[in-house]
Amino acid sequence: MIKVDGEQPFVDEIIDLEEFAKSGKVPPARCRGYRIRIGKQFYTVTRSTMTGRELLELAGKIPPERFRIDQKFRGGQTKRVGLEETVNLATPGVERFQTLPLDQTEGYTARRQFRLPEVDEEYLNASGLLWETVLESSNRRVILYNFPVPDGYNVRTVDLNLRIDTGYPDTQLDMVYFYPALALSNGKAIAAICNDTFDSKIWQRWSRHRTPANPWIPGEDYIGTHLGLVEHWLERELN
Repeated sequence: MIKVDGEQPFVDEIIDLEEFAKSGKVPPARCRGYRIRIGKQFYTVTRSTMTGRELLELAGKIPPERFRIDQKFRGGQTKRVGLEETVNLATPGVERFQTLPLDQTEGYTARRQFRLPEVDEEYLNASGLLWETVLESSNRRVILYNFPVPDGYNVRTVDLNLRIDTGYPDTQLDMVYFYPALALSNGKAIAAICNDTFDSKIWQRWSRHRTPANPWIPGEDYIGTHLGLVEHWLERELN
């Protein structure tokens, strides 16, 4: 039901942001509340704006200074939200939020065989995942360990690597490689995969590519936005 109250209509419903984003609908600026997803949990809030700190506290990530929160948009794009940065939940395309601990994995000396752009290294250091840069001949890869996988696969976490071609970051990132090989719990085959040997392991290559509607934009896209696409590919395969 829509009630007219002043200039902006008021929608007397709880708006599910994830459903609205996936269907391409624009959330109302005023409504009874918003159902938002942070990680795998859902929360209902009655305000259209919240700070990164408030979102982390809502999700029980205390103290917020030890966590980061990313905003996920329809199509796989991601944006980091600062602790004091305000998020407008009525922004079109806002799908969900993901948190990451800021404590880097300890007890292992990670390989750093080539350097990445500063924005990539900052993102990876903040991810809470162990990561390495590995060089084999002219083949440069970034390896991330224990990357979370959504329910519906044969494992809960997986190692992945990304190929860093000459010219990156002007040259786009493409595809993703998993170890061990992923399989769907329902037995359905995963399309467009093949084996790829790197770092003495046989990885599962997913041939997934950007579309003309979502091209690589130098200066904006980086490892973080590509991993947002990887998460999108993993979730899309379940549907």
